[in-house]
Amino acid sequence: MRQNRILQLLNENRQAPRRFGIEASTEGDEVTMYLYDVIVSDDYWGGVSATSFVKELAGITAGKIHLRINSPGGDVFGARAMEAAIRGHSARVVAHIDGLAASAASFLAMAADEIEIAEGGFFMIHKAWTIGVGNADDMRGQADLLDKIDGSLANTYAKRTGKDAEEIAAWMAAETWFNSEEAIANGFADRVAQPAEKAQASAWNLGAYANAPTPDAPRANVEPPVTPPVVNEPEAPAEPPRVAPDFAAMKRRLDLQNRI
Repeated sequence: MRQNRILQLLNENRQAPRRFGIEASTEGDEVTMYLYDVIVSDDYWGGVSATSFVKELAGITAGKIHLRINSPGGDVFGARAMEAAIRGHSARVVAHIDGLAASAASFLAMAADEIEIAEGGFFMIHKAWTIGVGNADDMRGQADLLDKIDGSLANTYAKRTGKDAEEIAAWMAAETWFNSEEAIANGFADRVAQPAEKAQASAWNLGAYANAPTPDAPRANVEPPVTPPVVNEPEAPAEPPRVAPDFAAMKRRLDLQNRI
């Protein structure tokens, strides 16, 4: 049995910079809400729960909300509750996919009135996951529930995009990742975000997913190798020429010494 992938996302991203909260805007009757975290069912798990999100959202009285998203997804029912709260809010909601809207975060974005995605952003949809304990009847019941969840998600995407639900379902089954151009072309986003504000996108560990794209490593500016200057080593002094010993002279000197 596979491990709980939501817990895997949480565990593998404990060191990732996270952010959830609201900031007042300087542009009049607008606020910015940040959802830069894993979506969880309960605050105990350490991500952002529906309870926290809905409570913060309910306190906003501004006429326009900028919902900035960079999330690898998480709990489907928690995200559904967040989605319902967004749809029921009186403000006009603009979703900004700053880095990633994957899994549960992707259909949460569908509740916004406008959706824009950063040029390097990604949008991912897939079939629902679960873990289960029990007998064969329990497992069949879990499978039936997953089928119903997948059908409801496909309908949510289809209503927003205008695509056929069967085509959406095939994308979900394949765990499909859309870059910014593909997300716009298929109706998941309305436009590419203007680069007025730099996105604070976190680098999520996406090992829990099967087809997560591997980002290209940034290319460093590599300086050409510096060739060290050639240093002329000083030449070793030439050895003096060897002179062959004069054995005849040496013999005469010994003879003279013996005569003395």
